[in-house]
Amino acid sequence: MGTEEITVTGTTGGRYAEILTPEAIAFVVALDREFGARRVQLLDRRRRRRTARTDELDFLPSTLAVREGGWTVAAPAPDLLDRRVEITGPPERKMTVNALNSGAKVWMADFEDATSPTWENVVLGQLNLRDALDGKLDFTTPEGKEYRVNGWLPTIMVRPRGWHLPESHLRIGGRPVSAALFDFGLYMFHCAQRQLERGSGPYFYLPKLESHLEARLWNDVFVYAQEALGIERGTIRATVLIETITAAFEMDEILYELREHSAGLNAGRWDYLFSMIKNRPDVVLPERSQVTMTAPFMRAYTELLVRTCHKRNAHAIGGMAAVVPSRDPVAAKRALNQVRQDKRREVGDGFDGSWVAHPGLVDTCREVFDQWLGEEPHQIVRKREDVQVTATELLDVRAPGLQVSEVALRNNVSVALRYIAAWLGGRGAVALGGLMEDAATAEICRTQLWQWIHSSTPTDYGVPVSAALVSRMLREELDVLSETGALDEDAARRFGQARTLLTVLLTERTCPEFLTLPAYLRHLSNGAPAATEPTEAAVTV
Repeated sequence: MGTEEITVTGTTGGRYAEILTPEAIAFVVALDREFGARRVQLLDRRRRRRTARTDELDFLPSTLAVREGGWTVAAPAPDLLDRRVEITGPPERKMTVNALNSGAKVWMADFEDATSPTWENVVLGQLNLRDALDGKLDFTTPEGKEYRVNGWLPTIMVRPRGWHLPESHLRIGGRPVSAALFDFGLYMFHCAQRQLERGSGPYFYLPKLESHLEARLWNDVFVYAQEALGIERGTIRATVLIETITAAFEMDEILYELREHSAGLNAGRWDYLFSMIKNRPDVVLPERSQVTMTAPFMRAYTELLVRTCHKRNAHAIGGMAAVVPSRDPVAAKRALNQVRQDKRREVGDGFDGSWVAHPGLVDTCREVFDQWLGEEPHQIVRKREDVQVTATELLDVRAPGLQVSEVALRNNVSVALRYIAAWLGGRGAVALGGLMEDAATAEICRTQLWQWIHSSTPTDYGVPVSAALVSRMLREELDVLSETGALDEDAARRFGQARTLLTVLLTERTCPEFLTLPAYLRHLSNGAPAATEPTEAAVTV
């Protein structure tokens, strides 16, 4: 097994070589050889679990002792004690500078939903993180505008890609490595020691987990990596995003598996609804704008998350404020008031911090948490023992008499098409309709379209949603873009690819598991928009 050829396909020269050293590649390969087979087994378990009956979604009888036990997670790392405002975004150079200068307590460098995983983005994203820690991060636009880090750095956390995604530019005997291990391994190899030297540590957000067994795999990866790099066990800390309905039933178990490395849990929205549709395709959800965090089943999910975290002395981190501040003062004030109201709900429920997608929202979020927390770094002392959540409450998503408006239908078509086209062009964080959108938005849009098509959901103008209706709207959306001159030759090609991909996904008999996986395999895995031409190299490891 150790003699298999290791092939790197993609740019390897210039500054790429600073990240893609033989030693760093060898570390990633060692991780994949050690844990790759378990990853594949767990992905197969996901597929088998999804084919089971939906009424089998419940808390696990086999882990009752874990849920009833009196254990707690490790004490927070000092620079993860106060997390009242966390800003997220891709590790693209200019956005990295802006995030680090934002004043947020934590920056989550997102290699997952906010990054289109081109070779350029994933490798140079790692370089940007290393440059930031070395005090060498700057950026100058073609117009001459300079961006530089002011000096003080927020605590950095990294979100690697999910277990389901491959990194096809690095192969072992022709087999692509796990994208999660690629992102994690390169960051650990280059930045873990740098973080320790500045009094911090290697901290992570773990996306798309569907069970405590997947958390156990991550914990074993952490133990292995720390030992291999000579780092004290327990130095790594990780927050898990509870963004699947199956993980919502295993919050205690996930914290337990990661307890020596845990930094709490996070509550999302779009990915959670996306998971709900995949696991309960027979229960049709209303248009996404109507399914707010105050919906009863979403309240059950978020309140259970806070109670679970605080019972285990762990942080509970709230969801995303995705507004892009408007230049119109009236619109900007209205949007900030909505953000303020949402953050007041979160802090009132017991959350210890929350996410924003734009530096212009940091002050608003911080003011809300400052007013509630005062000088306290968090509110883990609020155990929320008043919360009692049943499986029925987590799954009760019924919406009798549901109709879909034409506006909502067209909005889902437009957002999915526009986002996918941008993603294929290398952009994973895209401003659409006044919001900073990422892959989770495209996933909920296309899964809602799939569900409405396959359930023939009625519209408010009397026509049931159908593949033909959605196909016509896709064509009309493209016609509008063409008529306004918004599409050059490259954009027209990407929009055509996005339309084809969406059409295929929407007509599948069962809801496709992910959008980003087929999009990556068909369009990005053999090379991506990059500064230099791709090359191929065989490396001996």
